Amino acid sequence: MLRQLADPANAITGAGLALSVVGISFALAGHPEAGVAVTLWALLADHLDGVVAKRTLGRAPETGEVGKNLDSLADLVSAGIFPAVTLIVVGQGSLLSILAAATLVLASALRLSYFNVFGSPGGRFVGVPTTYAVPLTAVLFLLRPVIAEQIFPSLFAAALVALALLHIAPLSVPKTQGAMYVVVTAFCVASSLLLASRTLG
Repeated sequence: MLRQLADPANAITGAGLALSVVGISFALAGHPEAGVAVTLWALLADHLDGVVAKRTLGRAPETGEVGKNLDSLADLVSAGIFPAVTLIVVGQGSLLSILAAATLVLASALRLSYFNVFGSPGGRFVGVPTTYAVPLTAVLFLLRPVIAEQIFPSLFAAALVALALLHIAPLSVPKTQGAMYVVVTAFCVASSLLLASRTLG
């Protein structure tokens, strides 16, 4: 079983999953900005593993199947559980934060399960990908200094519930490709560094 992690793409996916756990740990320790900063790198790993998988010669079919399922589980942790835990921490365990967090995790799990069965017909996703939750969370925390602290938890909850509904909506969403990879990478790196600097400061 462990040999599946010797596959370069699966190893990257596993590293991204580990980074998400670190991000959750930071959030639980009361450092959500640091958690977001780390989890942005998990998002980069999610984009990189697919590229590496396509370029790995002689990759066994079963390794690809393991990678597909591992990738979905990693996405559930980084884009479902991490934002949910962060919301509950920021919302201090309020009923609103718990309900919104549960809604996001359920929608994320359903979206990923649907993708594993039906794939992406015509090269397009059905529903907004779960990974969008990571940059959304990053944007909210980047804007946090200019948002009234008393409304931030409610705004965060509303944003995640709205995204949860988009996850399971019958929308046709194009895959990230070409120049968008550069944009996503630049956003993740810049946002991660900025949020990390706030934590260290």
